[in-house]
Amino acid sequence: MKATKPWTAGLVLITSLWIAIPLAAQDDSPSLQAVLSRYAGATRNEPTVDRELAQRLFRRGNTYSNLERYDQAIEEFRESIAADPNFAEAYRNLANTYYFLERYREAKPLFARYIALTLEEEPNTAIRAAISTLGELERQDGNFEESIALDLRSIQLDPDNDSQIHIMGNTYNNQGDTEKAILIYQAGVQAQPDNAFFYRTLGRFLEQEGRLSEALAQYQIAAELEPESDFYANLVQNLSARLQR
Repeated sequence: MKATKPWTAGLVLITSLWIAIPLAAQDDSPSLQAVLSRYAGATRNEPTVDRELAQRLFRRGNTYSNLERYDQAIEEFRESIAADPNFAEAYRNLANTYYFLERYREAKPLFARYIALTLEEEPNTAIRAAISTLGELERQDGNFEESIALDLRSIQLDPDNDSQIHIMGNTYNNQGDTEKAILIYQAGVQAQPDNAFFYRTLGRFLEQEGRLSEALAQYQIAAELEPESDFYANLVQNLSARLQR
């Protein structure tokens, strides 16, 4: 049984109030569909010319790729897409080829097209990787309005991936966009509700933004999750004292 701290008496009420915070905040972020519509051609609807030809060209592209003849692979994948503009796997493999060659500018709209074509499907490893990779590329380019929706979706699809949450959140914060860092850690605590360090980091960013009462609620949850930790208890005590001045 967990030890009880004096300041935990109102924790249930505070936790209940906190639950609405991330949901409301994330409603302000752009939807994945809205972000994909910003990429030229990502959400277009074109008729298939020759599905069978597209499949043959796609297989040839894979053969060239396996032989490391990437220029020829690119040509085959492009022709496959011309034969079937809705052939998701051809977009994915062409995007992955450009990514491998570090031709990121060319890879991004192809990843976006692949994601758009598979939005209604059950997310698999390839879809999760595409969303994560496109978010990473946009973050690296400083395109945070595009990357945030992709990153939030990545957290939903891979909730146990601590490292990606830290990378995303710290990138936004280090670039001066702490509000998006807060969104990331709000998604993080929803994905991992027993992760005390996530609550502590969310609290730190909220405190950094002057949202002290919200920050205190996060510190209190962290301390409740790990009552043996003096570190979290001290955060609660110090911020409580500031709020009482």
